[in-house]
Parts: sequence; structure tokens; C-alpha cells
Amino acid sequence: MPGLCRDCLTTLSNEQRCTACGSPRVKTHTELFDLSIAHMDCDAFYASVEKRDNPELADKPVIIGGGKRGVVSTACYVARIRGVRSAMPMFKALQLCPEAVVIKPRMSVYAQVSRDIRAMMDELTPVVEPLSLDEAFMDLSGTERLHGAPPAVMLARLVKRMKEEIGVTGSIGLSHNKFLAKVASDLDKPRGFSVIGKAETPEFLNDKPVRLIWGIGPAAQEALDQAGIRTFSDLLRWDQEALTARFGSMGYRLWHLARGQDKRRVSAHEPMKSISNETTFFEDTSSLDILDGHLWRMALKVSDRAKAKDLAGRVVTLKLKKANHKILTRRVSLRDATQIADRIYRTARGLFDQVGDQGPYRLLGCGLSDLCPADQADIFGDLLDPDAARRSKAERATDKIRQRFGAEAIMKGRALR
Repeated sequence: MPGLCRDCLTTLSNEQRCTACGSPRVKTHTELFDLSIAHMDCDAFYASVEKRDNPELADKPVIIGGGKRGVVSTACYVARIRGVRSAMPMFKALQLCPEAVVIKPRMSVYAQVSRDIRAMMDELTPVVEPLSLDEAFMDLSGTERLHGAPPAVMLARLVKRMKEEIGVTGSIGLSHNKFLAKVASDLDKPRGFSVIGKAETPEFLNDKPVRLIWGIGPAAQEALDQAGIRTFSDLLRWDQEALTARFGSMGYRLWHLARGQDKRRVSAHEPMKSISNETTFFEDTSSLDILDGHLWRMALKVSDRAKAKDLAGRVVTLKLKKANHKILTRRVSLRDATQIADRIYRTARGLFDQVGDQGPYRLLGCGLSDLCPADQADIFGDLLDPDAARRSKAERATDKIRQRFGAEAIMKGRALR
């Protein structure tokens, strides 16, 4: 059976331990050197960067997120063992892990690390499709002649370089399509390398829960539960026509995914369509103070990501999910594009006020779309708000302070709600 040492990159045959360096980190699979669609997902990305930059944090539980009234953006694996999860209220996370070190996100730093990783991916293949700062699909078909090694070897070399040159780790999923590559990358984190071959696909999926499918959220899961669909084997009992009639386009997609079929190509030129941030609350809430505080932090994150990517957006979107899972979405087009957190927040807050008191809410989200280059942003200003230009200038100054001294160096009072 073909094998690969993930430490020294020696190719092997049937060995459980590397014959060249003695490492036990050997990956074997019958189709290891035949597959070329990959998904790379960094391991606890934000927390890994913070530990890289501060070695004293190496063995400590680290949580990236807001203050005691905020929520968890991500957590290192030490904290995850204690039960800390993304989107969890900070007070709950600190109850589970009181010794955790809480750090405010440094989006500009994470964006630069992401660009460094992307440059390494681009050396492997021109077909890289980023999903976020810390994950991307890659199609390495036809690259073996160029590199003198099959895709599996080059992917192992990629994560090895990431660790040695950038100081962060990643997990690889390798398969014959995007759906299965993404599933595989989450099977053995952190520092995983998982393979799902064509021959084993039906057996692998058979008893797996349908929540493995990317995009199946609580509402979709509830609808599937009502239809008696909890595993892929449940899906296989439905014919395509019945699934489509019951679930529309999602049913058509589910029929194919149940059979491990995904014809989507890895697209290197798919433009980013939106920048958004959302959180699901640990407990449903109607508190205006809590919701307003979350809305400001989301607007700030959206703004930071837009600035990091030199983008701006002309449409601001507000998303709310009620306790009964009903989703409310409101959006408005601006006179000109923006990347200013103050303007995003005030626009989203105006949309929230239009919705009125329909809580309690279980989810809140804020986004920016109809994206354009940053040099086209905030040209005309807001004629109805003469103080907007002053606040924009103050925000730019605040950004410089945060970039130099850290995210907590200066913040608005509403961020503490």
C-alpha cells in the first residue's frame, strides 16, 4: 500500500514507521497518490498566530474574542478540551475554563499570515479557491510533472513549510471532489492528513450524520429530522424526485452528495461576494444592550476584514434568527461604498430598529456586499450626517493605534456591552 512520511516526505510501501527518519507519522492509503482535490484548514488559526507571537502562551488555554460580555471567536485546542466553542458567550467559556487567556482579535495580523500561506499554495497550483483567511480548496491535477512528485507529497510539504516558516499548523483533506476533501480535512485535526478515496466513498458515508454537509445549519437539520433523515443512509432511501419536491434545490444537491458526487470545480477566480460575521447565542435574548453590543463588534470585524483585503461594500445586510428559527433579513444600498465600522454599524442598527421588537433572537449577523476596491469607498460622505466625516477620520486614527499597540489599546464603550 502506498505510504508517505509526513515529516521527511519519503514515499514508502506498507511501512507503519518511516524507514528513513523513524517517524511514526506515516500516511498510507490505496489511492494516496491518485487523488488531487484538497482542502487545507489551519488549526485554531487565530489562536495559533497568538501563540506563535507569544511563546509564553504555548501550553496555556487561549480564547480569541471579546470581553466578559462578548463571545468566543475561536479557541485553541487546550481550551476546546475544556468545552469552549466558537460563538459561545465569554462568561460561559470562562466558567468552563477560568484560567484561559483571553485575547482580542488582531485581524490585520491574521490577514498577513493568510497572505503568506496563500503564496505557498500558489507555488503548488494556480487553482486555489480560498474560503476564508484560514482555509482553501486546491486542485493539483496535472501538477505531478511540474513538481516531480504527486499531489499528496506536495500537500505534506505545504503544511511542513507552514509550520517551519510561518509558525502555524494546518490539516489536509485529500479526495476526488470538493465535498469529500472538506469533510476529510476535519477528520483528524489538528495536524491531520486524511484521505477519502473513490472506492471507499459509499462505505465511508453510509452511517455518517448529514450535518457533515457544509451549509446544513440548525434550521435545515430540523427540516431533515422531520423527514426522518439523519444519516446518509437515510438519504439513500429517497429518490431524486421526492427529495427535490420536498426540499427544492437543496434536495437535488443532497441526492448527489449522498452518493459522494460533487461536480463543482475548484475555482481560482471566484470573486469574493460578501464579508460578514454572525453569532448564535448560547441563550435566546431580547436585551437591546446585548444585541447592540454584538452588532457593534460584528460591524468592527466586518470593517477590519474589509480593510485587510482593501475592499469596501455598497450594501449593508442585517440577519436575525428568531427563537422559532424564522430568519429575518434586511438590507440597504448606500450612496457610496464603505469600509468604515461606524457607518456599517449605524446602517445595520437602523435596519434593526425597522424590524422592531420581534425577539427573542437566537442569531444575529451583519454583512457587507456588492464589494469594490477600497479606493472607491466613502467618496461622497453622508449629507444627512455632517459628523460622519469626523468620525471616519477618528476611526482611521484608532485603526493605527490598534495596529501598533493591539486591539485592546483603544475601544468604544459600546464594545463592552
